[in-house]
Amino acid sequence: LIDGNQYVNLNLPQRFIPKGDQISNSIAAASIIAKVTRDRIMNEYHKKYPQYNFEKHKGYGTLGHKKAIERYGICEIHRKSFKGVKEYLNLNP
Repeated sequence: LIDGNQYVNLNLPQRFIPKGDQISNSIAAASIIAKVTRDRIMNEYHKKYPQYNFEKHKGYGTLGHKKAIERYGICEIHRKSFKGVKEYLNLNP
């Protein structure tokens, strides 16, 4: 079951369910586990890159995160194809 409509590059049968977390307990549970795991990972990245304050915004495009990118450039964990990051590829962190 896929929450949304984006194919996942795996050799497995897939069923797309837009807003699946609202109608499937399995998808809702997986979503919670993924978020908690991501938050923990971002807390660890905060220790390595405290200037970005990942512990607070978890990598979402908040104003504080954008200002940190403007000031420090991007680091190795920033997704370079994302709007708000790719514009700063030539800045030195």
